[in-house]
Amino acid sequence: MRNSILIIATVVFSFLTVNATNLKSQANTVTRVNIHKDEIIEVFDWTVKTTTGEFSGTASSLFDAKRRANIVGQNAIVIEQKITNYFILKSEMQSNNNRVFFWEVNTEKGYAKGFSSNELNAKKMMHLVAKGDITSYRIIENKKK
Repeated sequence: MRNSILIIATVVFSFLTVNATNLKSQANTVTRVNIHKDEIIEVFDWTVKTTTGEFSGTASSLFDAKRRANIVGQNAIVIEQKITNYFILKSEMQSNNNRVFFWEVNTEKGYAKGFSSNELNAKKMMHLVAKGDITSYRIIENKKK
């Protein structure tokens, strides 16, 4: 009887520990960066497809994006016009470094996306832009050249 109980207990414990994993510890050399909501700006990418070709650009305001898209499409038939907004840090907008992280976040009240130069800044920006509880998010890292 005791052997049967020990065998059953061993089997149960082995099933419970099958999915157990080791925790990944992080090094203590992480540099903390404080990002405030007023350091995040909104950038607008616009694309216009006309009968004469396809044109695109970036503007710092929605008004400028609409104005530039309308100027391009004045002398042709506009097939498709699209304006997309992104969030980015002011310091990263003015630097010449390549943007390497694209992030998207879905919350109870809406959706936001943007670019960042590192993963830590991407996560902080998602939390600053998010309104309400975060439903889902994703971060896409560009391939290093």
